[in-house]
Amino acid sequence: MLRFDRRLVHNFDWVMVVILLLISAMSLASLFSATWNGGPTPSPIFLKQLYFFLFGYALILILISIDYNELEMLSYLGYGAICLLLLYTNLFVDSIAGTQRWINLGFFHLQPSEPAKLILVLVLASSYSSNEYVEHGYRLRDIIRPALITAVPFVLILIQPDLGTALMLAILFVSMTVFAHLRWSTITILGTTGISCAVLGWLYGLKDYQRKRIETFLNPESDPMNHGYQIKQSKIAVGSGQAFGKGFMEGTQGHLNFLPERHTDFAFAVWCEELGFVGSLFFLVCFFFMLFWGINIALTARDKFGVYLAFGLVMLIFWQTVINLFMITGMLPVVGIPLPLFSYGGSSLLTTLVAIGILMNIRMRRFQVR
Repeated sequence: MLRFDRRLVHNFDWVMVVILLLISAMSLASLFSATWNGGPTPSPIFLKQLYFFLFGYALILILISIDYNELEMLSYLGYGAICLLLLYTNLFVDSIAGTQRWINLGFFHLQPSEPAKLILVLVLASSYSSNEYVEHGYRLRDIIRPALITAVPFVLILIQPDLGTALMLAILFVSMTVFAHLRWSTITILGTTGISCAVLGWLYGLKDYQRKRIETFLNPESDPMNHGYQIKQSKIAVGSGQAFGKGFMEGTQGHLNFLPERHTDFAFAVWCEELGFVGSLFFLVCFFFMLFWGINIALTARDKFGVYLAFGLVMLIFWQTVINLFMITGMLPVVGIPLPLFSYGGSSLLTTLVAIGILMNIRMRRFQVR
């Protein structure tokens, strides 16, 4: 299973490697600043993230030596395993801050909902690539199976509760399903169903704190010392950076502890404050270039599975990025979605690096004939 064709060296994706290293360096620099406590050594959080990056790079080296089509055969096995892990998390894991999301492995706290997003992309890519092309688009009955595949982990994650990650699964399903080509009648039915579910969810499905987050998003100044505090402080940090920022490690919102979760959900607000508009724009140009490169990989993939898989992986990174950026600027409610490669968190980081490794794999084998 593990084999490496020397001819693949000529097709190695150096573009992705360079942009990944550049983004990783900016991420670690921001985390170093956000978690620095004034001592002579980096914080334990920074060191853990550095180790996660190094381990993730090793995973990429392993992944590019495996033909990505072998992942298609393992996708449903992985799907079953991740559903069992989610079920185990809901039944047996101790609650932390009112949620059951992490499995304590001793050296590492695994959050199964993070790799669940990657596994879902693999399974949906396998499902859609194995279907015959329908001239006028898929009918509603044609997407029942992918919808059920999505629904199982969606429900298991929703009851943890983790609304943000559950919604990410739904967004991935919609993105890949629309990409697969739907009939307009199917799109209309799905849109109507989605709006109806949103209304019912607001009325009967959301917990009080989840509903409060949305109300805070609509009017964050209404309660600045409680639910609206995060959004307000994040907007202050982003705006106070102005054109060129306050300087590396000179941000006041982060270092004076005004900004909550400055190394996780609001990590990019620290970067905005210290590097300003110019530094933020440079990061975003690098990041979205990586996503455009991923779309190029999807368009040049050698087979349908590669096309769907690459597109799904790009959507996985893209939507998390957009939601997090909108969240820290007050354009969306706080839903706990990390910024890929930038926010602290081992499960999220390794999931993203594995996704990038698979993208590199697809590009390296675009000229091979199966």
